[in-house]
Amino acid sequence: MGLLDALLGNASESDINETQQELLRILASDERVERAYAIIRDQIIFTNKRLILVDKQGVTGKKRELLSVPYRSIERFSMETTGHFDLESELHIWVRGMAAPISKTFRNDQTIHDVARALAEYAL
Repeated sequence: MGLLDALLGNASESDINETQQELLRILASDERVERAYAIIRDQIIFTNKRLILVDKQGVTGKKRELLSVPYRSIERFSMETTGHFDLESELHIWVRGMAAPISKTFRNDQTIHDVARALAEYAL
């Protein structure tokens, strides 16, 4: 991911091997990272078994919240692309048992399409 993209909030695909190493302690023995996207400091990670949403918190980003969502629990998802005056696109994921959807904001239409395609491949 380029520094300029990170500063602008654009999402980009992350290195799968690096992400696999970062998550080694929480992955199941036969689980592997297949796709990973970074949005500023946060990440959306697709493994062969689940979706992992990483929310880095604090000034240093050392504190992290990891939300694990089994693909079978994803009920639906939607994406809203950018327009002439609205420069942000949004992804919403409804998970069984949660009242409100999980929302992620992107500033890059291409990446939100890539993430939505990955969601379709894994969750449908």
